[in-house]
Amino acid sequence: MQDKYAHKEVERAAHAHWNAIDAYRVTEVEGKQKFYACSMLPYPSGKLHMGHVRNYTINDMLARHLRMKGHNVLMPMGWDAFGLPAENAALKNGVPPAKWTYENIAYMKQQMQAMGLAIDWSREVATCDPSYYKWNQWLFLRMLQKGIAYRKTQVVNWDPVDQTVLANEQVIDGKGWRTGAVVEKREIPGYYLNITAYADELLDHVQIGNPRATLNGWPDKVRLMQENWIGKSEGVRFAFPHTIQDSAGEPISGGRMYVFTTRADTIMGVTFCAVAPEHPLAAHAAATNKALAAFIEECKTGGTTEAELATQEKKGMATGLTVTHPLTGMEVDVWVGNYVLMSYGDGAVMGVPAHDERDFAFAKKYGLKIQPVIAPNPALVSAEEACQFSDEAWQDWYGDKQHGVCVNSGVLDGLTYKEAVDKVATLLAGKGMGEKKTTFRLRDWGVSRQRYWGTPIPIIHCAEHGAVPVPEQDLPVVLPQDCIPDGSGNPLHKHEGFHAGVVCPVCGKPARRETDTMDTFVDSSWYFMRYCDPTNNEQMVAGGADYWMPMDQYIGGIEHAILHLLYARFWTKVMRDLGLIKVDEPFTHLLTQGMVLNHIYSRRTAKGGKDYFWPHDVEHVLDDAGKIVGAKLKNPAPSGDGLLPVGTPIDYEGVGTMSKSKNNGVDPQDLIEKYGADTARLYTMFTAPPEATLEWNDAAVEGSYRFLRRVWAFGVKLSALGGLGALSASVSTQPLSKAARALRLEIHTVLKQVDYDYQRMQYNTVVSGAMKMLNALEDFKGDGSAGDNAALAEGFGILLRGLYPATPHIAHTLWSELGYAGELLDAAWPVADEAALQRDEIELVLQINGKLRGSVTVPAGADKAAIEVAALASEAFVKQAAGAAPKKVVVVPGRLVNVVI
Repeated sequence: MQDKYAHKEVERAAHAHWNAIDAYRVTEVEGKQKFYACSMLPYPSGKLHMGHVRNYTINDMLARHLRMKGHNVLMPMGWDAFGLPAENAALKNGVPPAKWTYENIAYMKQQMQAMGLAIDWSREVATCDPSYYKWNQWLFLRMLQKGIAYRKTQVVNWDPVDQTVLANEQVIDGKGWRTGAVVEKREIPGYYLNITAYADELLDHVQIGNPRATLNGWPDKVRLMQENWIGKSEGVRFAFPHTIQDSAGEPISGGRMYVFTTRADTIMGVTFCAVAPEHPLAAHAAATNKALAAFIEECKTGGTTEAELATQEKKGMATGLTVTHPLTGMEVDVWVGNYVLMSYGDGAVMGVPAHDERDFAFAKKYGLKIQPVIAPNPALVSAEEACQFSDEAWQDWYGDKQHGVCVNSGVLDGLTYKEAVDKVATLLAGKGMGEKKTTFRLRDWGVSRQRYWGTPIPIIHCAEHGAVPVPEQDLPVVLPQDCIPDGSGNPLHKHEGFHAGVVCPVCGKPARRETDTMDTFVDSSWYFMRYCDPTNNEQMVAGGADYWMPMDQYIGGIEHAILHLLYARFWTKVMRDLGLIKVDEPFTHLLTQGMVLNHIYSRRTAKGGKDYFWPHDVEHVLDDAGKIVGAKLKNPAPSGDGLLPVGTPIDYEGVGTMSKSKNNGVDPQDLIEKYGADTARLYTMFTAPPEATLEWNDAAVEGSYRFLRRVWAFGVKLSALGGLGALSASVSTQPLSKAARALRLEIHTVLKQVDYDYQRMQYNTVVSGAMKMLNALEDFKGDGSAGDNAALAEGFGILLRGLYPATPHIAHTLWSELGYAGELLDAAWPVADEAALQRDEIELVLQINGKLRGSVTVPAGADKAAIEVAALASEAFVKQAAGAAPKKVVVVPGRLVNVVI
């Protein structure tokens, strides 16, 4: 074997070998314990980043380790290939999204293969392939039949210049990202999936402390995020009656304006009501009020999501209309509020400014009455103190359900929160005006996207029969791959081939094809099940899904904790209810790996812009304590002000997520070229636990490379022994020296910890354990006897198997070169030898009069009398006692001996 570690040759040869034996192809094997480990599939953006390297190495270590432990392990990969970035690239480069996407897939796949990942590429899927998205369309039609999918109007962001719908992230300060035009809100028809019908089950399975919870293998922070997003609320839905009539003289909305509240105990504190700009009462008032009509138009340029409305300035305008308080009979003014969404609840809210932060700010801004109706419990705050409360202090009692009581509320006075809510619900029910109701923050999933690069929605529009499903035998509706978006709307509108020959499936008359495509979250909601049956053209899923699902371990970023995971859970439950699969939840265990961080360096240009600089061009400026206080260029670097010379001061922004835009990323390909894939893998595993953030450190990368060179060098040293496999196997039959027994004790002790760390996926301590093993092997001073050589061979074989999941190339090569038996990828995982863990001698702490004075070594099986003898004969005791006789000897077995003199 080569004397020096040549990572390129080692990794090239290992890949060739694994490819030749088709090492990672997996089939279903009945009777063998399966394990399905999967990383979230990437978007083919062009290149892998270090976050990908970390994610996939975590998965790879898990898969390789469990395969060695006898499991049938599936580790697949695919591409989340539809989406907006491909359209943006098409706009920029003038190439079809399909060409850009497939070229990126080819390059990124090459990068993954260079990392040596144990991926079964026979199961590869790309969501932009018709053989995949056919099943998106098929299941959509099934959901349409069952009423899970339905069509209704939706409010969207509309760019009047590009004539297209914009995603929320494409709206910047109320303007289109590309044109700068003021974005409008428009109502257009679209398709929705009834995820709210599954809200209770989705919540039950994830909720911490719920006896019906099944996702106990998920991080609590993710479970809580999902619980909050589903947002179950129990309260009262009731009506404010009114006599407002439309142009035909009919009461608008039946003469009732409905609201929902979780704080029915504050109902007597209502001083106004606010409706959404799209509410029927707002439209009625605007018909005769030009200023209000203008305000409503202004509201249309705002956000369309709850998150956006929470952060924008709260604005409103009075309608001049009033509704009647259902309990007091008082007239209540109706306002239009830009913070009220028509799509949430009934599009109207009751305003209780004394006990709601948002209502309080609104009332203060427009001078509306603030009426406190919840007071502190008198047992906690005296009436005199309560009388001194400012408006802000009264408002602070919002949400204090346990310690407040009703005041200024007539029949509710003195009641606690629960008592008041029950009383209000009873009073309203008696008037036929309301009832208790459970609502959810979760809203039905709008899947229609007015974009090109996505799954075509399988609907045909007929002038006579309306929206008609595409017949199943005509699936897939194939998306043309030759379109180049130009910013003038969805190119499918003008694609003759897409619309050619389309007729209504009902009447056969000419019709038009639906040009909306599906939300790309649809693609990622079930890909993991398609991995189980990737080539089945007759069924969406089949026996493979029965064998592999549910997934045993899912790995991905925390940024997907809500929408992707929630939609995947919903999609799974729908497939279950349609009889396609047998599981309730898709992912048994979830790991959210930490982000990879790096230093960020910047500088303001003369024109106020901002340049970012690569870390390799910068050196830190340190204070006397060694703290980073700034930075300067160590290499000339280009900027908006021209080429900057060495020594130019640069701003240090600390560490942040690696980003192309901030020039602080590290190209995995460069790292693999310079140090090898094994070094990249080892570094990302060793530097931090999988869940923690990883701060990039070039010196630590060098350290990982040096460690692998040491492993190689020790393997070269042992190669002179020859046939290490047979030599290792003989360790149990050879007489062992004291040094050999000590080596085995150290190796097997570390192995026991490494095995435990593998089980809990703490791969950083796995690597540190391997480093301890190498240190022990290098420090071993043997005499060249057969027993010593056998202990070395055994120890190095354990080290290679422990390292293999992290650094498969070098471990594979050394294993085969040194004559260990069989393929390392199927070698049995080493088990700590209990006999090796038995110590011949133990070292006890020696105390004299309770003070540490040294130690004493005794046989492992020494009894109390033998320990006393050894302690009294020790040099430390003789010196301290100075001839004095011991009064008492206290022995703590396995720990210490204390001599009192």
